[in-house]
Amino acid sequence: MHSKPIRHSLNLFSKKEKNVIVYIYVKALLKVKIILVLHGVTNISFLNTTKTKNKPTYRVERYTHSHKAEWNNFISSAKNATFLFNRNFMDYHSDRFEDFSVMVYKDEKLYAVLPANKKNDGIISHQGLTYGSFVLQEKAKLLYAFDAFKSILTFLYSEGIKTLDIRIIPTFYNTLPADELAYFLFKANATLVKRDVLMVIDYANKLKFQKNRREGINKAIRNELIVQVDDNYDGFWNEILIPNLQKKHGVNPVHTLEEIKMLASRFPKQIKQVNVYKGDKIVAGTTVFLTKTTVHPQYVSGNIDKNTYGSLDLEYDFIINHFQEGKRYFDFNISSEENGKHLNEGLIFWKESCGARTFTADNYVVDTACYKNLDLSLI
Repeated sequence: MHSKPIRHSLNLFSKKEKNVIVYIYVKALLKVKIILVLHGVTNISFLNTTKTKNKPTYRVERYTHSHKAEWNNFISSAKNATFLFNRNFMDYHSDRFEDFSVMVYKDEKLYAVLPANKKNDGIISHQGLTYGSFVLQEKAKLLYAFDAFKSILTFLYSEGIKTLDIRIIPTFYNTLPADELAYFLFKANATLVKRDVLMVIDYANKLKFQKNRREGINKAIRNELIVQVDDNYDGFWNEILIPNLQKKHGVNPVHTLEEIKMLASRFPKQIKQVNVYKGDKIVAGTTVFLTKTTVHPQYVSGNIDKNTYGSLDLEYDFIINHFQEGKRYFDFNISSEENGKHLNEGLIFWKESCGARTFTADNYVVDTACYKNLDLSLI
């Protein structure tokens, strides 16, 4: 049985508001729906028809090893996380950092996580990773996410943590829009302490290699160089990467050879080794990290003959194209120094000649005590 509209003359408005017509539809089970047809009325804030719901409850607790499966399941389907947040990756250097990751439950269901480690009286998200984030699922809503973030700050403050240092994950790693954290940090009056420049190729708007890069590829072909996806981490680390870093910067790779081989065994689909050979001799290589959206060369290096052979031009041309399927971006990594204050012009020139253009990645520090005044106003 279909309900019929019944027109009523309701004495709810002043004479100036007589052009508001109210229709009441009588539904089955005595449910009533009010529809307002407005003609020129601009001030009707008193007619707030928003339904009142019970406010969700939030619970925050520190991550422990007993949460591992729950954490990893959450990360695998999050909209702003990569495999670097998986505990099988994060925990490879657990002996170097005091983990202080936190988990937020909304009505007893895991709603958000923050990978982090403790340093003095603050926490960093995450000191042992390239980036951090306030991790959410694709179904997360802005206002609930805000309450969850505020709950984290409240919890951290109660634990004696004074500051939260967040290196926000670059936006191109996200599978959906995920700028909630940037807005929350703005509301929290967080301090921007670093803005790095990253050079990135957009596969949907791919630019051609410039002439100098194409000449390098032709040089590599003339030198009969061969590119292979293989497991020769030992050759790359021992013969190319470690000697070059020691000679140029006096440092070692962030990952030891044993660590990268262990991580590659845990994440065979996400970590690949690509090497360039002249005959049987390795002359260049790169360790590639593959996320849901992005191809990222984590380590790249060539031997002393790289310019003569054109080995790096050939290598980049290969990995940009070989791993492209299903990806949206190619991340050349950071091209700025001194917390973003100085640009490495040589790196930028080289990467731009490969077709890369600029993204930025921000680092903020927020005072946890700000939770006391942190609020959203809808008016």
